[in-house]
Parts: sequence; C-alpha cells; structure tokens
Amino acid sequence: MTHQNIGYVKTLAAWSFAGLLLFNAGQAVATTYQAPVNPGDSVLEQYPNGDSKVTITQDETLLDVALRYTLGQTEIVKLNPKIDRWLIKKGEVVRLPNRRVLPNTPRNGITLNIAEFRMYYYPPGNKGAVVSFAHGIGRQDWKTPLGTTKVIRKIKDPTWNPPESIRREHAAMGDPLPAVVPPGPHNPLGTRALYLNLPGEYRIHGTDVDKIFGIGMQITHGCVRMYPTDVEELYDIVPVGTPVHIVKQPIKVGWLNNVLYVEAHPDLEGEDLGQAQRYAIALDLIRKATNEEMPDIDQKALNQALVDLDGEPVAVYERFGGSSSSTASAGLMPPSAPASAVAPAVGSAPAPVVPAAPVSTQTPAPALPPAPDNLQPNAMSLPAPNPVPAPPVPNPVPVAPMPTPVPVAPMPSPAPTPGKGSPGGYYRPVFR
Repeated sequence: MTHQNIGYVKTLAAWSFAGLLLFNAGQAVATTYQAPVNPGDSVLEQYPNGDSKVTITQDETLLDVALRYTLGQTEIVKLNPKIDRWLIKKGEVVRLPNRRVLPNTPRNGITLNIAEFRMYYYPPGNKGAVVSFAHGIGRQDWKTPLGTTKVIRKIKDPTWNPPESIRREHAAMGDPLPAVVPPGPHNPLGTRALYLNLPGEYRIHGTDVDKIFGIGMQITHGCVRMYPTDVEELYDIVPVGTPVHIVKQPIKVGWLNNVLYVEAHPDLEGEDLGQAQRYAIALDLIRKATNEEMPDIDQKALNQALVDLDGEPVAVYERFGGSSSSTASAGLMPPSAPASAVAPAVGSAPAPVVPAAPVSTQTPAPALPPAPDNLQPNAMSLPAPNPVPAPPVPNPVPVAPMPTPVPVAPMPSPAPTPGKGSPGGYYRPVFR
C-alpha cells in the first residue's frame, strides 16, 4: 500500500470515528432566540452579557462542541481558527457565536441562508421567537437552488431512490449504490424529510451516522442536510405549506438598540468575491440602513470584519436621539468606496474597482506685498531732500509642493492555512 493510500485510509477512519463520537456524545438542540424588542431591529442575541466562550471539561473534538451547541463545522472552525478541530484539550476555551443578523427576507416560514449554513424558522404561533438550526448545503458542482418555494410533503423514515446521475458518479468511484436505499442508520436522508416544491426532488432532511460531521459544509447533491434531532424537531413544528426562502447573503447588516452591525461570511467553494467587492456590498447595505450617502462609520471595525469573515456581527455605527454618529472613526478606507454597491450574481465576474483621484492637499504660498512707491513730498512741507531709494525686495523663497497622498491598498483576504485547521487542508470524500 502506498503512502498516499495509507493517508487516505487514515483520513476516512478519522472522519468515521469522529462521526460516531458525535452521534453518541451528545444531541444537538435548536437555538431559540427572542425576537428584538425594538421595531426595526434585526439582530438576535443569545448572551446579553457578551460572554460567549466555554471552557472544555474533557478532551474532545471541536465537532463535539459544534454538535452540542447546534453549530456547523465551518462556523465553529472560523470562530476558533487557532484550535485543532480534531483535538481540544481539557481546559481550553472555545468561542461560540453570540449575535446573528437576520437575513433580509420575509419574517415568515423558513429562511435558508446558504452563505452561512444556517436556517431561521419563524413559528406562526409564537411571534416573539426565532428558531435557528445549522445545516449543510450542495457541493460546488451540485448547487442548492435559490428562490422562494414551500414544503409540499413530509415523510418519516424515508426511502432513498438515488437518481441515475448520482449512481453513475458513485460507480465511477468504486462505490456503487443500490437502486433503493431503505430506511436505517446508513440512509443519507436520515429519519425525516421535508420535500420542497422544486424540480429535482430537493429536500430538507436528516443525515446518516457516517456523515453527521458534515453539517455546516458543502457536502450534498443540492439538498439541505441537518443534524438528526434537529430535523426531527423541525419536522414536528413545520406544517405542510410553510413558505421556504432560500437566499445567499454572505454580508448582512442589522440594527440592535441603535447600533448597526455588519456580519460577514467567507466565500462558498468555487466563488471569489474579493475584498474590494465585499467592501462595496457592505457599504451599499450600510447606506441603505442609515439612509445616508456617506455615513460616518467605524472603518477599522468594518475592514477587520471583512478580513476575519468569522460570521460574528461587528458594531460599525451608532445613532443618538434621532441623529447618527459613528462608534469610532479610526481605520483606513479601501482605495475605492463606490457610490452604490449591488451584490454580484452567481458566476459573474467582479466589477473592477477604479480608485478615486486623490484630492490635492497642497497649500499655495501666500503672495508677498508689493514694494512701496518712493515717498512723495507734502505740498505744505519744506522741500524734501533727495529721496532715499527703497531697499530691493528679496526674491520669494519657493515653497516645496506637498506630496500627493498615496492611496492605501485594501486589506487582503487571508489565505487559508493548509492543514487540519483549513477546510481545504484535508481529504474530503464525496457524500451522498
């Protein structure tokens, strides 16, 4: 067996073992938030005191923690970039999300924001609550469709009939699938399935024991995959006919107690938004939220949020008594701040950002007064003596022009570090 094959087997074994640990170690519980009290606010808060960190009481994986707090893998890894996802030592501190900006969708039914691998459900009988779940989405080559649809039927312990295209794919990989996969622990649909009114049998469904660690990642053939207990809870509380809004909003803004927050998420696989385009989208959303063309925002906080892309809302603006003021004005703006910014369509090339011409700050030298004329004698005075010639006026010293300010380059997006701590740094098998 080659070293490459040995590494492949070890990777599969580690992932399967992690999946079993997660399945047995704890059960995910949906997070229920209280809707904001102030009309117009759209930021949910789980820990009002701001303390969203936990101390680990035993050696475990970061995915164990994700399951315990119904978080996805991508989400918890981005919040804890310096922690090894496969081994957390007892006593280590893990950061959890505290706030969430609600997606810009109607506040009814289900909203799936695939950019953050998260679902929001607005229970019709409880207007003051928002129930949130983590979920997985379609791979780069099997995208989850966007748009508004509805739940048309629900099935408990569903049978899976793999489409011919998926069976061919698995056969080519040496992993043939049967024509029918019966209910059971290895059925990739899990124990519950909510079918959507979309062509192609798209569903919100559970998962099998082998792939439980993939929640919060791009792992499916387009369906939305949830933790087992989460999908069972959703199944029980969501009636047939419930509207479902599927959106992709990697950057969101929202108010909470007169403070405007920005929440930013990384690109999905196969996409490259770019720092300048992220800034343009964020600025356009901020302008709309504040109703100001050039709001005085905290540039440093905004830039950092667009670099970290950890999904944690960051305060960038505050309004006082009907007027608005920034929480801070430190920081550097990117070289271009477009007057308007529209989120690009999927697959479109990023619009070029043309730097604005720098404004000259050179101050012209003050003009020297003209040399006085020779004094004229007064008609009532004695004859004047011969006039004394005025001293020559020295040539003015030329003033050196002020240098043209150099535009500040935008902060680059950090490249992922290869290895276990990066989603691209380990082998990812193909999932059903």
